[in-house]
Amino acid sequence: MAPRVEKLVIGQRLRVLRASLGLTQAQMAAELGVSASYITLIESDQRPASARLLMKLAEVYDLNISELAPTTDAQLAAGFGAALKDPAFDLAGLPRAEVEAVLQASPRLAAAVVRLHDRYREMLLRPQADDNPMTDRDKVEVLAETSRPVEAVRGWFYDRRNHIDALDRAAEALADELGLHRNEPHVALTARLAAHGIRVRILPAEVMGEQLRRFDLHRKELLLSELLGQSSRRFQIGVLLARLEQERAMARLVDEARLSDPAAVSLMRVSLANYFAAALLMPYGRFLAACESTRYDIELLSHRFGSSFEQVAHRMSTLQRQGARGIPFFFVRVDRAGNMTKRFSAGRFPFSRFGGTCPLWNIHAAFETPDQVQTQIIRMPEGASYFSIARTVTRAGGTHGRPAQRLAIGLGCDVSYAPRLVYADGMDPGRLRPVDIGLNCYLCERNDCAARAHAPINRRLRVNERERSLAIFQFEQD
Repeated sequence: MAPRVEKLVIGQRLRVLRASLGLTQAQMAAELGVSASYITLIESDQRPASARLLMKLAEVYDLNISELAPTTDAQLAAGFGAALKDPAFDLAGLPRAEVEAVLQASPRLAAAVVRLHDRYREMLLRPQADDNPMTDRDKVEVLAETSRPVEAVRGWFYDRRNHIDALDRAAEALADELGLHRNEPHVALTARLAAHGIRVRILPAEVMGEQLRRFDLHRKELLLSELLGQSSRRFQIGVLLARLEQERAMARLVDEARLSDPAAVSLMRVSLANYFAAALLMPYGRFLAACESTRYDIELLSHRFGSSFEQVAHRMSTLQRQGARGIPFFFVRVDRAGNMTKRFSAGRFPFSRFGGTCPLWNIHAAFETPDQVQTQIIRMPEGASYFSIARTVTRAGGTHGRPAQRLAIGLGCDVSYAPRLVYADGMDPGRLRPVDIGLNCYLCERNDCAARAHAPINRRLRVNERERSLAIFQFEQD
C-alpha cells in the first residue's frame, strides 16, 4: 500500500530544485514524464503537486518527500514564527501567508533572523541572570540552553539529517572485514582490540564504582562494569575502536564543524565515536534491508543485531545515505520529568529548545505502561502530522536499593510513511483524528488546553474572575 500523501503547493521549492539541477522546465518535465505546462503551473502555484508527482520526484532526484513539503523546515518555521512575535519587531497581526512566503522564498534569511533574535534574547537575559540567577529560573534555563556546547553539536548533526556518511561507510567496511554477520560479535570485536594490544576486562560494580567504562591507556585495558548488558559492552568496544581507527576521519569532521568551545569539541568527538559504534554493530546496508523487510520492527531488529531498543531506534534515525534512504525518523529520549535528554532527526521535526515537551504526546504516557509500545498520530500547530512510537527503556546500572533510571524513547516520522511500519497495522492514519500538540507550553498557542502548565510567552493573559474553565490559563488571540 503506497503512503497517503496530501497534495501540496510546492512552486517555490520546485523552482529552487530545478535551478540547482540546472534543468529547464521542459527537461525536468521529460525526466518526470509529465508535460512542461504542468511544471509551469506547479511552479506558479496554480496547481498543487499530486502524490504521484511527489513520488516520482523522490525517485528521480533521490529526495525525501518531506524535502518538498511545506513542513521541511518545521524547526526553522517554529523559530522564525516565535521570533516575529517578539514585541521588539512590532509585527502584531502579521498574516501567516506572509510568514510562509518568506520561509518558502528565503529560508536562509529566515534562519538569520532566528539567530539574530537568539542573540538579542541572550543579551536581554544575561544581566538578569548575572544579578540574581535564582530569581527567574526559567529565564536562566533559556540563557543556558543557548550557550551550552550540546546545542552546537546537536545543530551540527541536525544540519546533516543525522547521517555521517564517511563514518558510516568506514564502520560498514570494518563490520564486513570482521564478519560480524557470521561470527559472534563480542568475540570478533575483542579480537580486533587484541590486534591493537588491548584486552577487555569485565569488573565488579564495587570496583568500577560510578563508572561503566574506563580505558586504561598505560595497561592497555578496556575496563567495563558488570552492570553493562551484552549489547552495551559491544557498543563500548565499538566506541574505543572508533578512537583507535577513525581518529583522522573524526578530526576532519571536528575541524569542519568549526566549534570554538573546547567542551563542544570534546562532546562532538564523543558523539562521532558513538555514531561509529552504532554503525559498526548495525551496518548500513544490512540494517536498512532488515528494517524494510521487518517493516521497522524495533523489537525484532534488536534480537537480530544484538542491540538494545534504544540503540536500534536511534540507528533508524540515521538512515539517510544518498541513493539508499530509509524512513526519515526523528528520535527523542525523555525522563519522567519531561526533560529531553537526547534528540536527533533525519527529517525536520520541530524540537523544543527549552521548557520540556507537550504533555499530550504519548511519550509521557509510555511511563504508565512500561516496556509496551504505544502509537499515536500527533499534529503540530503548523499542520504537519506525524506517526509517533513510544516505549520505556531501563538504563544500565540498576541494583537492589538503587534501581536503574527509566526513560522513554520516542520515534516518529511524517504520517505519510506510516503504512510502511508494522506499528500501523490495522490502522488507517488518513482517517484517524490526530492529537493536537505543541512544542511546549511556553511556545504553544492552542487555547482551551486542559494540559497547559504555563501561559504562552507571546500572548497576553486574559483573566475572567466570574468563570473557571478546564484550562488554567486563558490568553488573547490575534
